[in-house]
Amino acid sequence: MTSTAYDVIIVGSGPGGYVTAIRSSQLGFKTAIVEKEDLGGVCLNWGCIPTKALLRSAEIYDNMQHAKNYGLTAEAGFDLKAIVKRSRDIAKQLSSGVKFLMKKHKIDVISGFAKLEKGTFAPKVIVDGKAYTGKHVILATGARARVIPQAGLEPDGKFIWTAKEAMVPDTVPKKLLVIGSGAIGMEFASFFNSFGSDVTVVEMVDRILPAEDEEISGLALKAFKKRGVTIKTSTQVKSVIKEQGGVQAVLSVKGKDETQAFDRVILAIGIVGNTENMGLEALGVKIDRSHIDVDAFSATNVKGLYAIGDVTTPPWLAHKASHEGIICIEKIAGGAPHPLDANAIPGCTYCQPQIASVGLTEKQALAAGRNVRIGRFPFIGNGKAIALGEPEGLIKTVFDAQSGELLGAHMIGAEVTELIQGYTIAQKLETTEHELLETVFPHPTLSEMMHEAVLDAYDRAIHI
Repeated sequence: MTSTAYDVIIVGSGPGGYVTAIRSSQLGFKTAIVEKEDLGGVCLNWGCIPTKALLRSAEIYDNMQHAKNYGLTAEAGFDLKAIVKRSRDIAKQLSSGVKFLMKKHKIDVISGFAKLEKGTFAPKVIVDGKAYTGKHVILATGARARVIPQAGLEPDGKFIWTAKEAMVPDTVPKKLLVIGSGAIGMEFASFFNSFGSDVTVVEMVDRILPAEDEEISGLALKAFKKRGVTIKTSTQVKSVIKEQGGVQAVLSVKGKDETQAFDRVILAIGIVGNTENMGLEALGVKIDRSHIDVDAFSATNVKGLYAIGDVTTPPWLAHKASHEGIICIEKIAGGAPHPLDANAIPGCTYCQPQIASVGLTEKQALAAGRNVRIGRFPFIGNGKAIALGEPEGLIKTVFDAQSGELLGAHMIGAEVTELIQGYTIAQKLETTEHELLETVFPHPTLSEMMHEAVLDAYDRAIHI
């Protein structure tokens, strides 16, 4: 029977919550985790993993269209229901895996919505009228899609979708409007474009993927336009009016209004932290624009209460939440973990072409007063990329000219979401250009381009 007293209670079982729970148990704490829906949270069930399953289907379908380029023949077709079913089955498999891990580590799972009330050591956790006490309570409640109801942009599950609805589409829209060009927006633009949608992406600022290095953003723009995606930057959606079979959207394109009809709309304009209806305001928890304020080790301003992941500060990424949770629980255990360095968190976008980055962009480094050396290497100069039939892309490095510190790395092209970790490790180990120049990379691999991008920063590139 579930106890009511714990050392640590974690609210939310996404990549932040369940990873923290496991580490908590490993450290000897009696641990419970509260989840109102499926174990694994949004990431495993409605985010990171199922979207990658969808995108993998799109990638294979795209490759089948070009089979003759590889000396092959294939008849390409697709079954949308089967594609979605595969994605949902993978999500269920992983959620079951989290359930197994909770049992393995003797973590009690409490089902229901958690509310907090004032307690002795930490806030009490109330679930379905039952009170649970913990010496430490960690919020990992995540976030949800931002909506704009004043413009008519409120998800209805039929014509206006968030990422959740877009993951289980009832149809491939003939004309699709994607609002927002961050990672989520560009991934769905890529997926539906692969299966024949006429996709228009709208972005308020002057370029897509605004968090990325400007050069990479520019190359992504060219790649998406080449695929037939319409990109409208410096554009706002003034209103969306539903009509039979779709919507009429009024777009303000650089100050000039135009009206277009679309079958479906996907909202990808950011997130809102899940902080409502839990009693946080009554406890006096500091919240800034729906996200909880925390210190370097995830402690809130309320004794015994912590918060990690998307409900706190950016970057809002699953792997950041997991690492943040481990730092938090190890600090609670009396350890001396290093605070999270948000600049060292890699970011990945799994559209076609893939995009990945870590550290400072060239513009950010210059704005910080750094004297920089920039290295670039194109995919067309790499034998493995050519053999794969993936000759378009770029790897870019940013070094401090004085110290040789690797300030940032930015990539676009095939499998760069796997390559980026090499530079992430290099930054963590505080390697300079010297160690990277002297490192032997295997041949033939895509990773050789990482070496060449370092060589180029120091005028030593071999293959360009």
